[in-house]
Amino acid sequence: MKTLAIIGGLLLSIIFAVFTETCTRKGSPPNLLPASPQTTSDATNVSSSESSLNLPLRTLRDVPLSGGATRFDYQSLDSNTARLYIAHLGDGTMTVFDVSKDKVVGDVKDLPRVHGVLAVPELHRIYASATGSNELAVVDDQTLQIIARPPAGDYPDGIAYARKANKIYVSDLHGKTDTVIDARTNQRITTIALGGGAGNTQYDSVSEHIFVTVHGQNSLAEIDPNKDQVIGRYPLPGCSESHGLLIDSEHRLAFVACEGNAKLAVLDLEAKKITAIQSVGADPDVLAFDPGLGRLYVSAESGIISIFAERGKTLEKIGEGFFAANAHTVAVDQRTHRVYFPLQNVGGKPALRIAVPSDKQL
Repeated sequence: MKTLAIIGGLLLSIIFAVFTETCTRKGSPPNLLPASPQTTSDATNVSSSESSLNLPLRTLRDVPLSGGATRFDYQSLDSNTARLYIAHLGDGTMTVFDVSKDKVVGDVKDLPRVHGVLAVPELHRIYASATGSNELAVVDDQTLQIIARPPAGDYPDGIAYARKANKIYVSDLHGKTDTVIDARTNQRITTIALGGGAGNTQYDSVSEHIFVTVHGQNSLAEIDPNKDQVIGRYPLPGCSESHGLLIDSEHRLAFVACEGNAKLAVLDLEAKKITAIQSVGADPDVLAFDPGLGRLYVSAESGIISIFAERGKTLEKIGEGFFAANAHTVAVDQRTHRVYFPLQNVGGKPALRIAVPSDKQL
């Protein structure tokens, strides 16, 4: 019996060996064999590649910002001084950041619920809309002192400077107007009725006119600074709750962020008509344009960043993906092509995330 058992065991071993060899030739089931180191490495490379294709941005660093982990809003970059001015809405301050040294150089305080900021180098002024006090703060860019506080409506937001007319235009969301400030005297001149809440306000250097998005009407209003009157209203079909706005004067295009339906409207400023509607991240807000690369960045409250390449008068989406929580405000330095995202909470503290295009040799 013992001999028979040994012979039987040998036969079973031979049969098992033949079966294993046959399975190996056909291809072993993946759950029976551990993945090789090469397989794991390949999977990692594929994942990294797909991620970079979805959003062609490479983070350089996160630089700590002053203040608490509260909401940020608009930014404005002065290339002459290499200073980035950041509205720290939740802290009621405007943070001054040196982009050449990557560090905070100061804070302008007493700006309750500051929303918009705009640097005007030729006037040596920075303008900030203090929504909490319904004022436009006028700041000296040398001393960082507030030198004037003219009234700016009910919920002032976006800001634009009409260079030739030497006037400041401030979006008044609740008052449904644009407030006009004399840049020489820092006094309010008038208000311009829009018929709906004012979204962002921008200056077109070619027509020398002011454009402003109008909530509710889903339209773009054109203002002549010489008359301080609306001279045109252009419907934005397919755009719900028009808010964010950026003007590309050179190519005669206006880009409008549509908060209500996560769209980006492209309007031809010569024909005054919509030429395209693009999808973007939920609740789009601030836009930034890099003219050197012809690249448009659309940031959203959802943390999704959409990136477009400008091809003539059309846009081609080249990337979209989640970047960071509350990454709804973006600025770009056209000299270095660096992109700036102030984030309210990175490990419990505010930080400025600095990124560069990952698909370009810079």
